[in-house]
Amino acid sequence: MNWLDALIMGIVQGLAEYLPISSSGHLEIFREILGLNLNGADSLQFDVTLHVATVLSTIVVLWREFVPLCKSFFTFNNDDNARYVYKILLSCIPVAIVGLCFKETVEQFFGSGLLIVGICLLVTAALLAFAYFFRTKPLETNKLTGKTYKPRDITWLDAFIIGCAQAVAVLPGLSRSGTTIATGIMLGDKREKVAQFSFFMVIIPILGEALLGLKKIITDDPEAATQSIGLLPIAVGFIASFIVGCIACRWMLEIVKRGKLVWFSVYCVIVGLVCIFY
Repeated sequence: MNWLDALIMGIVQGLAEYLPISSSGHLEIFREILGLNLNGADSLQFDVTLHVATVLSTIVVLWREFVPLCKSFFTFNNDDNARYVYKILLSCIPVAIVGLCFKETVEQFFGSGLLIVGICLLVTAALLAFAYFFRTKPLETNKLTGKTYKPRDITWLDAFIIGCAQAVAVLPGLSRSGTTIATGIMLGDKREKVAQFSFFMVIIPILGEALLGLKKIITDDPEAATQSIGLLPIAVGFIASFIVGCIACRWMLEIVKRGKLVWFSVYCVIVGLVCIFY
C-alpha cells in the first residue's frame, strides 16, 4: 500500500463511516479496486486506524455535547448526562461480547471478497427502506400500523437493542450507522437523538479495539504494525479520514433530521448487486 492508496481509503472511510452505506464494506470494495492484497489481520488493523480517526472527528464535531457527558460521568453526577453515558455503556455490551468471543471469526470476513459485502449491502438497503415507513415526526401517523404517536427519547431497552444492532453490523457491508439509526427510528425514537447516540456509541468499541491492538503490538512485535503497510500510508489515511469525517458527520446529522435516508437504500441496492455479480 502506498500513500495514494491510503489517501483514497481514508477519504472513503471518512465518508462511509457516517453515511449509511457501510464503511467496512466500501473499504473492501476499494481494496479490491486498488488491488490491495492485505491479509485479514492487517486489513482489520488498517481499518481500525481509520475508524479511530473518524471517532476523533465525532468528538470534534459534537464537542459541545461530548464535554458535558464526560464531566457528569467522571464527577459521578446523577443527572441526565450521566444516565445518557450509562445507556451508551449498556449499548456497548453486545459488540464487546462479539469482539472478545468472535474476533477471529469476524476477521475472516475482511479481505475475503465482495460476495459477503454485496449481500450485507442489500440487508442495509432493506433496513433503510423499512425505517423510512417509521420516520418519526411530532404526532406522525405510522404508515404501516396506522397509529399516531410522538417520537420519544432513547430508553434503556432501546439502548440495548440498538447496541445489538451495532454488534451485528461488524460484518463488512452492513452499515453500522445505517443499522443503528434505522433500528432507533423503528423503535420510535427521535431521529436527531438516534443519530447523535449512534455516533457516540461507537467511540468506546473503536478505542477499545485500538488499545487492544496497541497492547498486542507492544507485547508481541513492535514492528508488526507497520511492516506490511508502512508508517506513511497509515499517517496519510488517518489524516484524510479525520478531515473528511468531520465534514461527513455534520452532513449526516442534517440528512437524518430531514428523513432522507431512503435514498441511500437505493444506492446500497445498486452497489450491493454490482458486488454480488462481480
